[in-house]
Amino acid sequence: MIKKTLNQNAKYAQELLKTAEPDFVFSNKPINRLKIIQNNNNSKNKKKNELLLNLKEQINSIQNCNLKENSKNLIIGDGDSNSPIMLIGGAPGKIEDESGSTFQGDIGSLLNKMLLAINIKRENVYTTYSVNFRPPEDRKPTLQEIKRYSIFLKDHISIINPEIVILMGSTAMEAITGLNKISNERGKWKEIILNNKTFPLMITFSPSYLIRFPENKKYSWEDLKKIRQKIEELKIKI
Repeated sequence: MIKKTLNQNAKYAQELLKTAEPDFVFSNKPINRLKIIQNNNNSKNKKKNELLLNLKEQINSIQNCNLKENSKNLIIGDGDSNSPIMLIGGAPGKIEDESGSTFQGDIGSLLNKMLLAINIKRENVYTTYSVNFRPPEDRKPTLQEIKRYSIFLKDHISIINPEIVILMGSTAMEAITGLNKISNERGKWKEIILNNKTFPLMITFSPSYLIRFPENKKYSWEDLKKIRQKIEELKIKI
């Protein structure tokens, strides 16, 4: 009786193994892993573009905003949205408002030279502003305006998800850190935590400020060298 029971159990186990055995389908064609990676990247890019479009729509839906009412364009950002470097300025000026692009004219030329000085091409970074509309007469945004747009800016950083954030000018500094004296804060690495991720950031002078006060370019050069050093420390490819 015991032997019969053992035989039945063994037979049951064999049948169970047969039903549990997976069906493998083999193909003579090699797996194109590069294509899989490309498809994954395309999917991520599509998702990021959708998030940026949604962010732009949110900003454009702001009501009772003097900046929006007096501007021609909403400027969201330029460059490589997958870049490890995100550069944030204060607000667009007249040329940027007319063109719909960031950092144009003499300001853009100086920015290009600053980046090239540390072996970075402008097209390989992502550039945006703390405030997405041009202030009247290119004045500095008010504290209230900076706070209002900082909500969108922090979402913007999370979407781009860079490895380093560069804050150019006091407006960008105030929007992200709440600090208000750039001469005391520039050149120092700081951190901001957004959605449980820590972003290292560097505060430095804006190109527009350096055009007005070229004697301070020597300080910006020191900041740029620290940025280059951080890129090498983190082994960032750009």
